Amino acid sequence: MPQETLRKNILHYPQLDTILMVEEFIRDNSGEYKKKSLWEALPRKMIYQTFCVIFDYLLESGKITQDKEGWVVWIWNPELVRKYLSKSYLSR
Repeated sequence: MPQETLRKNILHYPQLDTILMVEEFIRDNSGEYKKKSLWEALPRKMIYQTFCVIFDYLLESGKITQDKEGWVVWIWNPELVRKYLSKSYLSR
């Protein structure tokens, strides 16, 4: 679904603390849940649509991915990014 259409159908955008809670939960439990069971196991309950907005954001931003079987895995590694950006031959 195109981004513009997706944005028009969203009734409620999540607050930052909710996004951070989902990020932390996924990071701490990487590879242990599939999408729906992850939503059910979150420390705070939320509407599934709100969870899907957060989930899609995390997928699109490259912080998480799903394997072939649907397991959700945290892949964002800011220390590794900083390491490579500090290399003079890789700098812009």
